[in-house]
Amino acid sequence: MKSLAFTIALVLAAPAAAKPVATPDVGVAPQYDTTHVYVPEGDFDRFVASFSATFGGTTSKQGTFQVTPTPSLTKSQLVLTPAGTVSVFGFKTPIPYPFGDERTGYLVTDMDKAVVAARKHGAIRRLNDFPDPIGRDVVIQWPGGVNMQLYWHTATPHYAPLATVPENRIYLTADAADAFLKSWGGYAHAKVTADNRKAPGTEVGQTGKTIRRVSLTSNYGKMVVFVSDGQLPWPYGRDMTGYQVSDLAATLDKAKANGAEVLVAPYSIGTRQTAIVRFPGGYIAEVHQGA
Repeated sequence: MKSLAFTIALVLAAPAAAKPVATPDVGVAPQYDTTHVYVPEGDFDRFVASFSATFGGTTSKQGTFQVTPTPSLTKSQLVLTPAGTVSVFGFKTPIPYPFGDERTGYLVTDMDKAVVAARKHGAIRRLNDFPDPIGRDVVIQWPGGVNMQLYWHTATPHYAPLATVPENRIYLTADAADAFLKSWGGYAHAKVTADNRKAPGTEVGQTGKTIRRVSLTSNYGKMVVFVSDGQLPWPYGRDMTGYQVSDLAATLDKAKANGAEVLVAPYSIGTRQTAIVRFPGGYIAEVHQGA
């Protein structure tokens, strides 16, 4: 029989279970989250007109700004639709590194707290935060190479709530998926609403295979993470955002009438009808009806 002293020694020597990192929730609301759309300057107006005609809503005043910390110049405009907002950039100069591959811009209540929280949850800064004409920005990267911009405005913006909240669509392999989900989930205080480890591969163009599909929601809006072998046919993986509409057929008709191209014709996944569209300037998006 082991002695009491030996048992106590074993307990004391055992490593303590790691406690989850606790950080404040600095997210605001989905209507302040924008997909970053980079288009050639010559396609800028065509894209804005096509996207707004497809989904409705309003646009901000177009302007030409320096939005990077190093010298550059871009046309910039917001398209605020009931299904989600896009920030459109049409650079007149070469695009400075590391801009152009960040997928989204997320408004935060406090930039300093946001950077600290993101780093504690495994993100890295691709550049240090910097001032822009109306606030501060930083570009960060999560496990799996998921790039995002966080932004803070000097004057608090006020946008109407969305009719439907779009999905940030993340494509990863199993090598990075769990690390990303842990990091983003902790930072965003995200709730997993579904985790299907045997979802049909048809959803990412892989007929005959199964994938993992994880749905999350937070103050940053909706996110869906597709975990596959990464062998995705065109154009899957190029769609960064999924927009929910009440009538998919009517929306696609509007898109086509305004210069967009349907890359993947509508098909059904469970109760959802889904299609993939390419707008003038090259922006690719998923559009769906149903849950």
